Amino acid sequence: MLWGVGTTATLAGLIVAGSRNLAHFDAALVAYTFSVLFATFGLTYRYSMWLQRPPTGLYWSRGWQAFLRPRRRFANLRSWLGRMGSDVLANRFIFRRGPSRWLTHMLIMWGCLIAVAITFPLVFGWLYFRPVVGDLSLYEAVIFGFPAFRFPHESATAFFLFHGLVWASFAVIGGVMLAIRRRMRDDGAAALQRFGEDFMPLILLFAVSVTGLMLTVSYTWMAGHAYSFIAILHAITVIGTFLWLPFGKFFHIFQRPAQLGVAFYKDVGRLEEAAHCRRCGHAFSSRMHVEDLILVQRQLGFSYEIPGNTAEHYQWICPPCRRASFAMAQSVLWRGRRGGAALPTQAGLLPMPTPVNNGLGEGPLGEEDAENFHP
Repeated sequence: MLWGVGTTATLAGLIVAGSRNLAHFDAALVAYTFSVLFATFGLTYRYSMWLQRPPTGLYWSRGWQAFLRPRRRFANLRSWLGRMGSDVLANRFIFRRGPSRWLTHMLIMWGCLIAVAITFPLVFGWLYFRPVVGDLSLYEAVIFGFPAFRFPHESATAFFLFHGLVWASFAVIGGVMLAIRRRMRDDGAAALQRFGEDFMPLILLFAVSVTGLMLTVSYTWMAGHAYSFIAILHAITVIGTFLWLPFGKFFHIFQRPAQLGVAFYKDVGRLEEAAHCRRCGHAFSSRMHVEDLILVQRQLGFSYEIPGNTAEHYQWICPPCRRASFAMAQSVLWRGRRGGAALPTQAGLLPMPTPVNNGLGEGPLGEEDAENFHP
């Protein structure tokens, strides 16, 4: 609650300061402003609750520790810039799933980013345009109360700048259509989709984009006919989207950048000491990761200790040996019931199991699977 109130109050203060004590704030946009403030509180509240979960909190703190390591700060900064460009801005990880899905996400993401970059400064009073005194053929952009640049109102700059939301709407509508097409034709997506999580975000984005385009159509080709009604309808869709923002699927937009911290955590794990399985002796993960996993499980109330065993804890056993141990335990029970001799169960007597899929090219193995593949 405190984080939510503090963040919302900070944004409200920036709105007052950036609009020069509300001198450049458009009172007609007050409903938009309050919906954004509500979304800010909801997003901050949910994000802080998310970080209070032991797994998320540990990843968060370890990610920052890994990123701020004194000897790797410049290397991490270069890596951060590269990952921001490839994973966040270019959605490389989605392209691997398919070019069509990548195009869908890129259209929606960049359409929304362009719309936010234009709309928020205008709504908050941080940006506005005014005619130049003495030369009415020019417009002047004013940012935070300071004159920024001038341009002719009949120029290409004015055309593209004043129609920025139109281009953003076209991009979002194209992305929504591709997403709907996939959800109607992809059996895998159809089997898992839910209305509130998968269709509601698309409906909201489509409604905001179409009603925004209707405003342009009204004042450009219809002499302002029905403009008031369309403006109210557009306001309802936009405000509804902001009010719903903290509670739906769009929350992952704010979660996703934290994945970069996980990447730095894995980088440190590759460079430091490895964890060796206490059954077969093979390296299977980083020691830091195993120790952190044991810590998180204890915080969550799970006890996987193995008293009287050299392994000490179940997490010190590699995944292949866990599967083999399960099969061996079943075999011991089966042989005991049939009167046969039980298999030896002491740690270290059996080699690491060999998987049926013994090659990287023989299954749906991605980067994570390849790093943890131990033939």
